[in-house]
Amino acid sequence: MHKIIHKEQLSADVFRMDLEAPLIAEERLPGQFIILLLDSNYGERIPLTIADADKEKGTITIIFQAVGKTTSLLSGLKEGEYVQNILGPLGTPTHLKNFGTVVCVGGGIGVAPLHPIAEGMKKAGNRVIIIMGARNKDLLILEKEMSVIADELIVCTDDGSYGRKDLVTVPLKELCEKTPKPDLAVAIGPPIMMKFCAETTRPFKVPTVVSLNTIMVDGTGMCGGCRVTVGQETKFVCVDGPEFNGHLVDFDNMMIRLSSYKEYEKKAHENCMLDRQVENLKNHSNR
Repeated sequence: MHKIIHKEQLSADVFRMDLEAPLIAEERLPGQFIILLLDSNYGERIPLTIADADKEKGTITIIFQAVGKTTSLLSGLKEGEYVQNILGPLGTPTHLKNFGTVVCVGGGIGVAPLHPIAEGMKKAGNRVIIIMGARNKDLLILEKEMSVIADELIVCTDDGSYGRKDLVTVPLKELCEKTPKPDLAVAIGPPIMMKFCAETTRPFKVPTVVSLNTIMVDGTGMCGGCRVTVGQETKFVCVDGPEFNGHLVDFDNMMIRLSSYKEYEKKAHENCMLDRQVENLKNHSNR
């Protein structure tokens, strides 16, 4: 059992939680993730990136968006309540070294897994430029935390409500056009964003790492649900990744696979929200 030590809402459907998990906090490295099971009565297992960890407190931080049933139920839990099972740390850690100048690009909720990577790159001695993007100002997360790390911070919004009115690929291209160009790019966010970040850096031959968040069940490479095609080879995100060479990932195939359960996910989320409204009404009427 893992106690919820702290919970806060970062934006409309995005939540941050600090969970008791001392062994994971001790061992985790940037780029790794956990698989979470709420309780044995509802057996869906979901992968979530470890956004931060505190070895002294024995806690890990997860940041997630309520999009399906499990994340919706998780968002309804309160401080002091418990998550039954957490498995981790899983996945291959980020390769951290002094590359020179590293551009870290985060889109939407992808800023959360990008945070420990950017932090690790900075500690390794790199000059770190961070590009953050969201649809609007209200959906931006972790700006303060990223500003502490970044040598240069560029914020973009689709609607121009904050920062630059641009897609993240625009400042990324501008940086690639400079002399000297970046030594490495790291992009994390929606698959379509990562695809176009990789296409932006490709002509400039800037090595580009992406972190993939695919359908995943067991997290040990046994089920094959997280398979992707990288350089015309089949890879498993849970054990071979989650980070890959963005110039070799078959994003189109991955996006088709990701869309397989979208309608089920949407309906499960809607039903969960409806059940919660009914429960709230019952509780209100019993007062």
